[in-house]
Amino acid sequence: MPLITQAQDIEEGDPSGFVYGIVPRTVTTSVPFLAIGPDARAGGMGDQGVATAPDANAMHWNVAKLGFVEDNMSLSVSYTPWLRNLVPDINLAYVSFYRKMNDRFTLGASLKYFSLGDITFTDNEGNFQGNYTPNEFSVDAGGSLLLSKKWALGAAFRFVYSNLTLGQQVGGVATGPGIAGCGDFGFYFQDEEQKILKRDVIWRFGVTMQNIGSKIRYNSAQTAADWLPVNLRVGGSNTIQIDKYNSFMLSLEMSKLMVPTPPVRDPQTGEILEGQDPDRPVLTGMISSFWDAPGGFSEEWDEFVWSVAGEYWYNKTLAVRSGFFYENPLKGNRRYITLGAGVRYNVFGLDFSYLFALGQTNPLANTLRFTLTFDFGKGAKAEE
Repeated sequence: MPLITQAQDIEEGDPSGFVYGIVPRTVTTSVPFLAIGPDARAGGMGDQGVATAPDANAMHWNVAKLGFVEDNMSLSVSYTPWLRNLVPDINLAYVSFYRKMNDRFTLGASLKYFSLGDITFTDNEGNFQGNYTPNEFSVDAGGSLLLSKKWALGAAFRFVYSNLTLGQQVGGVATGPGIAGCGDFGFYFQDEEQKILKRDVIWRFGVTMQNIGSKIRYNSAQTAADWLPVNLRVGGSNTIQIDKYNSFMLSLEMSKLMVPTPPVRDPQTGEILEGQDPDRPVLTGMISSFWDAPGGFSEEWDEFVWSVAGEYWYNKTLAVRSGFFYENPLKGNRRYITLGAGVRYNVFGLDFSYLFALGQTNPLANTLRFTLTFDFGKGAKAEE
């Protein structure tokens, strides 16, 4: 179902007197589980991954990274408890896989499953209607093509299924599962031929647009379909080989939802006073999302989300990670510090992360995320 909440500042007696910067105006979408970082490695680095070192979870962060994976094949399984301090049975599971088909093309696939636990449904009089387990999932398939030894292009296609009401009536209208199709497109750059202070460095840059496709509906009476979390990610990182055994990566990432900003409406009539009607075609809404905020450039700038992170490796065996995630208080107020660690032994890898929420409570606060990875065989790098 749509998860849109709208806040506005309208001076008493003057509905057109909108002033941005006083109350929150969060931009939200349907099926937000698509935007949740599923793996523990990225979870320990401030939930970023568009330009970090490639691994099996690139299917979520930037499919183009698969072109630079080192192993011929890899399987990753991740598990995240959700709101564990409040509810014991809500969780997110993620499985990701890739296979190098040749020196230039890598194929990937993934499955993300979000269970909302057991929920009791009642009618308007409070009469018991049954116990259900609402759930959502997405299935992806895609690939990455090396354009040269430094550049890769990737694309993925995604089927989305969201069954939140299990056929129950909402407001007297029968509901059904929401179904949508969308895709990701990404670019990735990796340069391993540079040095800093005579030490080897790897420069990386990535950009991706995610969940571009149809909107989603939950009933036939719904006049306007709901937006998917169409998202732009841009980031860069640098890894320096300190010596034979020690390396350190520093990364920075920016993201923004490419969906309409909620307009300011008259509280009595619902008429739009400032901003634009969010019921726009997908392509038009994506492009205009960079200037449609009622608060102008200031509000648009506040819709950008930032994260910075570091990752240390010892002998490519033991890793320690940390990151900081920042979202403007008027646009969601997610602010947190993450910690993580990982270990690699032969084909086996284990990662976990922990999140410390700052300010507003985060659903992942004080929660461990886990990822198991299995890597098989070393691949060859493509030539120019």
